[in-house]
Amino acid sequence: MFATLRVVLAATCALAVVAGCSSSDEPDPGPDGGLVSVTTMRGAFLQASEVGPTWAAPEESAAPTQLVSFCGGGGAPPEVPPGAQLVSSSLADEGQTGAQTLHQTALVYPDAASATAGLALLRTVADQCPPSADVPATVTSDRNEPAYAETTEVRDLDEGGWSGFVIVRHKKYETAHPGTADTAVAVLSSRNVVLVDTYALYRLDNASASPNFEADWQKLVGSVVQRVG
Repeated sequence: MFATLRVVLAATCALAVVAGCSSSDEPDPGPDGGLVSVTTMRGAFLQASEVGPTWAAPEESAAPTQLVSFCGGGGAPPEVPPGAQLVSSSLADEGQTGAQTLHQTALVYPDAASATAGLALLRTVADQCPPSADVPATVTSDRNEPAYAETTEVRDLDEGGWSGFVIVRHKKYETAHPGTADTAVAVLSSRNVVLVDTYALYRLDNASASPNFEADWQKLVGSVVQRVG
């Protein structure tokens, strides 16, 4: 679950291309006066081949009715704000000593006011995340993770006319098991949609964070919102 040099280089090259994949045509407002449909959001999600040649849909994906965790330290995912139809897509690039994952989730509401309320509820959850957490080693029948320290930062985010916030988490494992995990959870709203776009990069046997992480998650998010308009 953690990124080889092959993984990092493949993703960086592909992401530079993906950032320019939006259509030059203006989005069709349709009969709903500009509301975004579930079909539109599903079509806006990036496919594995668009992100990079080593990406694929994982054999085991996150539950389609569940959001990703916001807070560090292994916290539970937030409740899905009521009233939305949820669509999602998960991708992964797994190497021997590293991995990347991309979870794209859209909450499609019947109107803009409901989406604004949903975004506000999720921001409340994010603002309650502790800024740091120290987690002991976990060994269970299905999980074996060394001890780690994780920091969490929440900041405002505006991208392509969509507004909201991003949660950026940095996890560093104990010295005996060097490795890092960087995660960005971008939560953005436009019209009747709340987009929750999560990119994570795991590195094993390397105690330094990826220098391209910040630029990469922004390119991924930007690609989706450009497609929707």
